[in-house]
Amino acid sequence: MNALGLNQGTSGNIGFRAGGRFLVTPSGLDYDAMTPADIVEMDFDGNHDGRRRPTSEWRLHRDILATRPEVDAVLHSHSLHCTALAVHGLEIPAVHYMVAVAGGTTIRCAPYRTPTTQALSDVAVEALAGRRACLLQNHGAVVLGETPEACVGLLVEVEYLAALYCRALSVGDAIGADPRVISQRKMAEVLEIMKTYGSQPGPDPSEA
Repeated sequence: MNALGLNQGTSGNIGFRAGGRFLVTPSGLDYDAMTPADIVEMDFDGNHDGRRRPTSEWRLHRDILATRPEVDAVLHSHSLHCTALAVHGLEIPAVHYMVAVAGGTTIRCAPYRTPTTQALSDVAVEALAGRRACLLQNHGAVVLGETPEACVGLLVEVEYLAALYCRALSVGDAIGADPRVISQRKMAEVLEIMKTYGSQPGPDPSEA
């Protein structure tokens, strides 16, 4: 995330399901210095094992993984454009059809709650209902996926959409017009297309 400019310093964190438990990045540790032994294993009661303390946002990872059995990874970052929109409490509307990669016609923004608290986790879970990404007001973004790598890929797309919307708003201010938003009906067509987006057929048995 840091190398891609999606995160900075020791902010942001990643969680990954591990059977009936889950793994999270440690609190406040420089990512370049991190080793596998620094990853923290937790149970869903909030207990942890290992030599490090878990990220202070462990509740976010626990509750999302507990309520979304179809995903195995959670990524939270403070990427610039997502956070800029979140500062205003703005969601990302359907200004581009690729908003659908997050699972809906918008990318919602959860209301502000104090970082690290159960209240923050609760509003994030609500904003993510039926979606794979959301913004957190005055805070950052959360994305979900099957793997950490898939989460990073989705965050790249969401951050691009956030940057696009920020620039569209600036152009709109200059010309006195709001950005045009794709209709719900047209977005429903895109969402149908997205059900098979990126899928490829398996290997041909005859070529084995």
